[in-house]
This record gives sequence, structure tokens and C-alpha cells, in this order.
Amino acid sequence: MALGIVPMCSNQMERMFNTTRIPGKETDVLQHFNESRHVAVYHKGRFFKVWLYEGSSLLKPRDLELQFQRILDDPSPPQPGEERLAALTAGGRAEWAQARQTFFSSGKNRAALDAIERAAFFVVLDEESHSYDPDNEASLSLYGKALLHGNCYNRWFDKSFTLVAFKNAQLGLNTEHSWADAPVMGHLWEFALGTDIFHLGYTETGHCVGKPNLTLTPPQRLQWDIPERCQAAIESSYQVAKALADDVELYCFQFFPFGKGLIKKCRTSPDAFVQIALQLAHFRDKGKFCLTYEASMTRLFREGRTETVRSCTNESTAFVKAMVQGSHTKADLQNLFRKASEKHQNLYRLAMTGAGIDRHLFCLYVVSKYLGVSSPFLAEVLSEPWRLSTSQTAQFQIGMFDPKKYPNHLGAGGGFGPVADDGYGVSYMIAGENTIFFHISSKFSSSETNAQRFGNHIRQALLDIADLFKVSKADS
Repeated sequence: MALGIVPMCSNQMERMFNTTRIPGKETDVLQHFNESRHVAVYHKGRFFKVWLYEGSSLLKPRDLELQFQRILDDPSPPQPGEERLAALTAGGRAEWAQARQTFFSSGKNRAALDAIERAAFFVVLDEESHSYDPDNEASLSLYGKALLHGNCYNRWFDKSFTLVAFKNAQLGLNTEHSWADAPVMGHLWEFALGTDIFHLGYTETGHCVGKPNLTLTPPQRLQWDIPERCQAAIESSYQVAKALADDVELYCFQFFPFGKGLIKKCRTSPDAFVQIALQLAHFRDKGKFCLTYEASMTRLFREGRTETVRSCTNESTAFVKAMVQGSHTKADLQNLFRKASEKHQNLYRLAMTGAGIDRHLFCLYVVSKYLGVSSPFLAEVLSEPWRLSTSQTAQFQIGMFDPKKYPNHLGAGGGFGPVADDGYGVSYMIAGENTIFFHISSKFSSSETNAQRFGNHIRQALLDIADLFKVSKADS
């Protein structure tokens, strides 16, 4: 498949479709196929192959609707071991590699696995219903949690991405991260939703426009022969994945008081504003500072991925301490904030232009391994935990609609799990002039963290910093 948009980063765009992560006992590899003419579909424990072409022409939306309806109407039960098969992609990688070699190297299992791994992408017709209701804050967290891991066997975590269609027709994505960065999937999602809503449309009865071609070959049910030993491996992987998933607390919320419109009135970059607010929130949450990771894109370079902005700086900590002490004048706090903001913006510029430090440290690490040289410096630096890992998801990359005119079509961005067992993962999307979405993750097993508590601190930190500049939403 090809995506009819100007590529943001061509190497990542090319790997968006027809790509699968293949497990290895020591290291995984990304396998990309030049072409794929089908998608793999999962529904009620069964796997299907759905052709996307008739001859040389892509199927029209109404034809795809017909094919998916045929799957929904199929009453056949899962084959032995089939229902939880995808749990192998969620458990240990060495165990999956061994099972793949032992049970999926030949015969019908090899053919069925090839159909999944060579698919353009993976589709799940989910049996649950999820949606975001702004009047029910918990709905967004449940929506996000379902997309992050599902029930641990109804997502094929090795595919470049899984498109999840919930029972109530709401959609979402689960993305394998090694092949690309979040803005690339954000680009695709904006294009897909914009095209679906503003260009394709639906009939009054909710069907895709047009008449279906009833002569199309029906979806092909994939056939498996999964012995008991393989079923035991599947169950083992499922238990590992379920333990991990059950330990993840995900708290998502939409911050309504303001967005980038008000932040610009404070004469700072929206990203710096949020990052400094995160430092203030974290200090209030834990009573201490920590090594903080913010991902910066390196699009200026061929094959560029990310560099790290270490956003816990001397300047940001000085501002936070002054805010917490409560004895400084507003003018002093404004001055400290501007210094912290300027430092952060400068670090971001350095990271974008290849003058960060962490990818250079990684290169030194790779060279040291190649040369067999032991480096106490690298061992210490690379073992330091990122207890606050953050990332901003880009929005409105392709401008297919005006968010002011269609505010209900805003995407909420995406999230990820915490990097450290006792840390937080924070993803945020500054979604236009008047709102910000946050996705906050932590582990229930850590007594030091609580995603919802941290989210409340973030809310208050944003409001407190805005109050320093006496700017209200009405002014923006």
C-alpha cells in the first residue's frame, strides 16, 4: 500500500505498511516487504486474510465494509490455541523466537503466520465498546488503556501498527515503536480521519457510500495446527503480558482551562511552558527532582529519529524551588520562569540540530562494545534511570480541517508506559488554542507513584504558572 501524502520522513513512512518485527533469541529484526495486497483481521479469536485489491484496483470503502461484515457474521469458533495466539507477541521475546522456530516454521502454521506478517497492517474488530465523553473523565483513560494493550491477545504487537475498531465504531491505533516515532503515526491518523470525515462520508443509514460488489472473494479464514506444547507457550506468554498490563496505571485527561493561545501570551513556547510545569508538578508529587527525558525529533537529518532534551535543568529547578518556597515576588518568579524557558528552548534547538548529548553517548557505547573497551563513565551514565519520560505528540501536521471550526474532531494523541518502575511516562498534545491532552502512566506496584495524583499536580502547576502572568482564557 502507499499513502498519498507528502512524506514527513521518507524512511519511516516507507516502513509504515508491510512491516513486522521478527523476534530473535538475541536481537529482533524489522522485516519490510515491498508490497502487500491484504490486511490481517482478528475477530472473536479468529484470524482472517482480507484482500485489498480487485485486480489492480484498491477496493472501495463500501466493498471493505462488505468484507468486514462477512467476518462479523461468520459464526465459526476459534481453532484450538488460536484465540490467544497473539499473546506470543506480548510476552518474552526469546520465548516467542523459540516458539516461532519450533511451531511455525512449516506447513499451515507457516502459511498462516506469513499472512499476518506480510499483511499491510493488522486490524482488530474488537468486542468492547470505548469512546471519549468529556463529561466522563474516566472514559478517556479506559479508551487509552484498551488501545495500549487490549486483553493482551487481541493485538498483534509485532506489526507496524494495529488498527482497532471497537464495537461502537470508535477507532484507535496500537503502534510498534521501533520502526518510527509518534509524529509519523499522528500524520497517518490525521490523514485517515480527515479523509474519512471530510472526503468519503457515509450514507444516512451509516453505510459507506456506493454499492458493494457482492462477487468479491470472501475473507479467507487462516488455518492453524497448534499442538498442546505450543498452547502452553501461548498461555505462559499471556500470563507474562497480563501481569505487565495489569500493573500499568494510565490516567488520561483533557485540560480545558487553556491551550497554546494563552501560553503565547506569556511570551514563551508552549512546549517549554508544559515542560516546566511538569518539573513543578513532579517536585510537588515526589518532593525531589529526577533525570527527565523529552523526545526531540531530528527531522533535519537523513534517517533522523530522536534526540533527548534533558529538561530538568539548573534553571528549571531554581524556578520550581522558588515557587514552592512561596516567599518570592511575582516579578522574581516571572524572571526565573523566563530563564528556565529560554534554557529549555535552547536545549531543544541543540537537540534538533544534532548538538544534543545522548545519541552521541549511545554511539560511544556502541563503539566501546565493538572495541571491547570497558568505560566506567558510560556504564554510570547509561544506567541512570529516566524516572520522568516525556513526549509531545504533534497535531495539525497536514491541515486537512480547521480545528476552530471542527473542535470535536481533535485527536487526543497517544501514550506509553513508564520507562522506570518507579517513574512516570507523560505524553501530551497541545491540541490547538484552547486545550491540552495528557496521557500519564505509572505502575501500581510502585509505592512512589500514582498517575492520577501526578495528573492533578500537572493541572495545578499549569494554572499556577499561568497565574504568574495574570492571563486568563478570555484574554487569549
